[in-house]
Amino acid sequence: MEIVIISIIAFLTAILTFFSGFGLGTILTPVFMVFFPVEVAIALTGIVHFGNNIFKLFIVGKNFNKEVLIRFGIPAVIFAFIGAYLLLHIPNMESIYSYTLFGKDFRIFPLKLIIAILMMIFAVIDLIPYFNKLQFDKNKLPFGGALSGFFGGLSGSQGALRSAFLIRAGLSKEAFIATTVIISSFVDFTRLGVYSTRLVNIDLSANLPLIISATVAAMCGAFIGNKLLKKVTLKFLQVTVAIMLIILSIALGLGLI
Repeated sequence: MEIVIISIIAFLTAILTFFSGFGLGTILTPVFMVFFPVEVAIALTGIVHFGNNIFKLFIVGKNFNKEVLIRFGIPAVIFAFIGAYLLLHIPNMESIYSYTLFGKDFRIFPLKLIIAILMMIFAVIDLIPYFNKLQFDKNKLPFGGALSGFFGGLSGSQGALRSAFLIRAGLSKEAFIATTVIISSFVDFTRLGVYSTRLVNIDLSANLPLIISATVAAMCGAFIGNKLLKKVTLKFLQVTVAIMLIILSIALGLGLI
């Protein structure tokens, strides 16, 4: 039953998140956690997410922007490694607040709260008409890459901050999606390589049918998302990113994910 449920969610989420450039891993991780221990859920989500990104590279990768990829992507990869390394070697942070909802305990951590605030700021900027023509200068891209990569490696939420920067980098919708996919793939490869030092003892072969099913379902969702791309506008992408940022920042800030 978990194969069917997870595959359906992977399919639908892949369609939605194809336009925003982030969110697949964020949504799939808690779904996997319903059926598996935390460390297994993280590993399975990472594999599905990475496999889906590789597929998206084949269908949209050719439209990437080389200058943005270099200026933003290289700092993102470097700082993703630093963030992932720190995640594995710094002591666990204490929560600053905890509460119980529907019989389940939730804890709010300072790092996730900071990321949530940053994402909410970007979302508000995207939705206020006054800022509609605001663009990031090319010299700001390395800073954006370093920021999104570092927090991505440290918390796993690299996609949201990356899209928040790149949606205002003056890219076409095709170039935005293609460039985010390539950077996401590099960052995923980097942090998964670091995380793997803690996941080597997990037997993933027992869940191979689930991995294949969920990955194929996500690929099908991405394929449909690509077909719908011609019908959407850059404004639609901007609003989609903003809404996803708001939802994710609220969930992150409240300790729900």
